[in-house]
Amino acid sequence: MREFDAITREGEELVATHCAFCGMQCGMNIRFKPDTKEVLGVEPRYDFPMNGGRLCPKGVSAYRQVEHEERLLYPMIRRNGKLERATWDEALDLVASKMREIQLQHGKDAFGIYSGSSMTNEKCYVMGKFARIGLGTKNIDYNGRYCMAAAATGFKQSLGMDRGSTNPWSDIKFADVLLIAGSNTAECHPLSMPYVWGARDRGAKLIVVDPRETKTALVADLHLDLRPGTDIALVNGIIHVMIRDNLVDHAFIEAHTNGYEALKETVAEFTPYHAEMITGVDQRKIEQAAHMFGKAREGMVMFARGIEQHATGSDNVSNYVNLSLLTGKIGRKGSGVATFTGQGNGQGGREHGQKADQLPGYRVITDPAARAHVAKVWGVDESEIPGPGISAYEMLKSLGQDIKGLLLICSNPLVSAPSIGDIEERMRSLDFFVCIDMFLSESAELADVVLPSTVWVEDNGTTTNIEGRVIRIKGIDRTPGESKRDWEIIGEIAKRLGRGQYFDYGSPEDIFNELREASRGGVADYYGITYDKIDRMDGVFWPCPSLEHEGTPRLFEDLKFKFPDGKAKLHGFTHTGPNEKVDKDYPFILTTGRVVYHYLSGNQTRRIEALRKLCPDPYIEIHPNTAAQLHIKNGEFLKISSRRGYITVPAKITKIIRPDSLFVPYHWGKQLGINRLTNPALDPKSKIPEFKVCAVQIEKAGEEDIKHAQSALY
Repeated sequence: MREFDAITREGEELVATHCAFCGMQCGMNIRFKPDTKEVLGVEPRYDFPMNGGRLCPKGVSAYRQVEHEERLLYPMIRRNGKLERATWDEALDLVASKMREIQLQHGKDAFGIYSGSSMTNEKCYVMGKFARIGLGTKNIDYNGRYCMAAAATGFKQSLGMDRGSTNPWSDIKFADVLLIAGSNTAECHPLSMPYVWGARDRGAKLIVVDPRETKTALVADLHLDLRPGTDIALVNGIIHVMIRDNLVDHAFIEAHTNGYEALKETVAEFTPYHAEMITGVDQRKIEQAAHMFGKAREGMVMFARGIEQHATGSDNVSNYVNLSLLTGKIGRKGSGVATFTGQGNGQGGREHGQKADQLPGYRVITDPAARAHVAKVWGVDESEIPGPGISAYEMLKSLGQDIKGLLLICSNPLVSAPSIGDIEERMRSLDFFVCIDMFLSESAELADVVLPSTVWVEDNGTTTNIEGRVIRIKGIDRTPGESKRDWEIIGEIAKRLGRGQYFDYGSPEDIFNELREASRGGVADYYGITYDKIDRMDGVFWPCPSLEHEGTPRLFEDLKFKFPDGKAKLHGFTHTGPNEKVDKDYPFILTTGRVVYHYLSGNQTRRIEALRKLCPDPYIEIHPNTAAQLHIKNGEFLKISSRRGYITVPAKITKIIRPDSLFVPYHWGKQLGINRLTNPALDPKSKIPEFKVCAVQIEKAGEEDIKHAQSALY
């Protein structure tokens, strides 16, 4: 036995798989009894290069959802206002008949699909295909619109393509400077921190851009504590200094980019002083950041939702990418750009057809050649593939109006969408609503039909991790109770709609092999990736255009960007600020985010006792000076209100938040859901909502509000 090999106990077996949660997709071994298929626990897996045997609190606890007592184990139909047990035939027959009825009465596009990115590539692909040629509707989108859409759009408008990272994670330790913006990496992607420490051990400098003094910011050489919603002004100030002090790579700019002169003109007014007036960041820090990043030989710019979930999210991303392009730090070891992916398959989920405007392989749905290619793979006439639909939040706003029926899978918009009070009304107005899930989420509680699905370790398939590495999810052959796998459920519905011949799969590998053909020649080309190759190579980076190809861990090594002339694009952006400004009635800036113990809407992690104990309830971070001015005590219940709604949560007085700002984590629903307050204003390019900043007021909660809040707390 090698050192660090997992130990198998008598009567147990291990299955080597990956975590269910964030885009790191850390390797783990699941312990189970082969005779009963009971899942017993988790063991470290040292052979997967991303995490090397380490797991975060969520990863250690992920297996506990498998045997959870609240698992959905049989179909349910709403009868007389209540969800009651039903047979699969009853439930599926009803779903298919309602789909036909609504589409016959209101048109094909009257039935929508709202999907998710915590599924395998195979399931995401099936959902996009089912929408287009199972139902024939254009209206499909997914919850990745809330987290990755701005990064995708920003990468495309700057580099010509979107892969969440231009580099493998192993490159991080070779950087001489790391600029991390809008990411509390230490808590939200803790298994990325060993890579950061590797760089620091070599002498690398760390710059962190965040309104909060997070655990990540605490270890930084330089913390740029900007006012939420002012990233463009901050980066413009940094670029201004770089140009002024000749810290840009003129040879690289001339040979490999377009747009420099226009960018230079745009940032001319953003002197360090001007940038300080907008951002609140000391101008000396802005100058220091410019010199620290500009003078380094190798450097990486990395970011997450903190810069993306804005009405200017796509442009925020492109402006941070400008820092790499202006200094020539891209296309080699230790230099590039990356986004910290939040959802488990946030990358693959946006590549293979469940986005409103895309077909598999990251093809644009309006491109005639793309449509012809995919139609041939699917065995349909190109005219059968609908055109582009609308984005996730726009779809939710259309419920009960243009969209009369909805299939919801792997998502919980009654926690994750902005302005959820309005969305709840829309969902209740639907003629028919069917939900596929493993637990009865806040959204599933409103459904007319609920169909029980399996959890991640009860199926096989692939996901694409934070680096663009396609990996294998290996499962245990079990379907508890009467639950079915998502792709099998969709196949059963397709049969009842007379479209079963297009979904006649015997295994996830059958689906993946079709996905490979559908993606062939596309930007996200998976054709050369096979299950066997993934196993041999610990994952394969796309693009991988042939069976002989070994994948592409590092993009742009030839410095040829994905535009016709091969040059990247520098864009200049003027600061406009957040969509909603503070005023005398709503004088504070609210920002939201994650905690290390929970995942997305909390539908899974809030049910795991070990995680719930570590962070049972939401809270509001408030600076001591602000608390003193308002005579607020630690733990005192506060009512926080925006123009859209309010919630009541206890105060957490802390110096990590700016005096003009407040922070509330977003993993709770119903009367504790902070997205009752958030602004649904959309970035016009990516259609991502502005979760990260809205104007609010706070006051001490009244007795009734406190009782209401306490009844919802664990």
